[in-house]
Amino acid sequence: MKAFVYRGPGKQAVEERPKPQIAAPTDAIVRVTKTTICGTDLHILKGDVPTCSPGRILGHEGVGVVDSVGPGVTVFHPGDRVLISCISACGRCEYCRRGMYSHCTTGGWILGNEIDGTQAEFVRIPHADTSLYRVPEGAEEDALVMLSDILPTGFECGVLNGKVAPGGTVAIVGAGPIGLAALLTTQFYAPAEIIMVDPDQNRLDVARRFGATQTVCAAGAGAGEAVMKLTGGRGVDTAIEAVGVPASFITCEDIVAPGGTIANVGVHGAKVDLHLERLWAQNITITTRLVDTVTTPMLLKTVAAGRIDPKRLITHRFRFDQILDAYETFGHAANTRALKVLIEAQE
Repeated sequence: MKAFVYRGPGKQAVEERPKPQIAAPTDAIVRVTKTTICGTDLHILKGDVPTCSPGRILGHEGVGVVDSVGPGVTVFHPGDRVLISCISACGRCEYCRRGMYSHCTTGGWILGNEIDGTQAEFVRIPHADTSLYRVPEGAEEDALVMLSDILPTGFECGVLNGKVAPGGTVAIVGAGPIGLAALLTTQFYAPAEIIMVDPDQNRLDVARRFGATQTVCAAGAGAGEAVMKLTGGRGVDTAIEAVGVPASFITCEDIVAPGGTIANVGVHGAKVDLHLERLWAQNITITTRLVDTVTTPMLLKTVAAGRIDPKRLITHRFRFDQILDAYETFGHAANTRALKVLIEAQE
């Protein structure tokens, strides 16, 4: 099969690889029909994720068709259409029983990180019964790809951890795909203000269409000053960091109101200064999280009911033999205006 392979910082290639085989009774092999690229994949390519070794097939999102299953798989059968979760969960270990699937002792975020991922024609899924979801009849697969990772990540790590509440004020720092996913799901809780912060005016225009009430086209200190002005000097109840660079986290520190929450979503590859000399007495909460995908069943129902349409995040489409072009487009989003790129299997 063909696969997109990480070859070390700044290096990647499309290679011929053997089709994966069942390695454990609870495995399934899935033929990938649609996948996408995550910002985390770009972090891997930069060398920010040391757990991912050169030679790894990337990708942790997608939908497909079950090709084969191990003898321990009871929920899924060959031919079933499935959503692949970015998190593999055994459902039995201490962390899984606490709902912390991201820290499963034999799973977690391993796809496209510690084991080969979904940017290939086939992928092996460990713990298939608890790491796959059946595609509802009539559901649009394009929309469901967004439920592998980006939508539950924005919701769990940003909205839920950020304690978004009716009537509150929310600032989302970063209007890329993950920030926009947080914007879509923030609206479940009817905050009074949703301020999107990004230096890219095109992405802010998209954010307006997606429901942002205010936008700030700035970065760094200027962004913080603009948000404080919009809030009358008070700051925001929830500041969601959706970029993964030091400047965006510091902006969140600058704009969080007393009693507020900073919810970090971004993948950080460098140290960030925590300004406790300013924040020690402010009663704030800082949260970190790797998505657990515990909300995926709820989000599936929400999308099926038409309450949100994550397909709106898709801006570009490619065939799998164009995956290098897809990475080029996604990696230069400021010029290409890319949000999510959809990569489809060859016919």
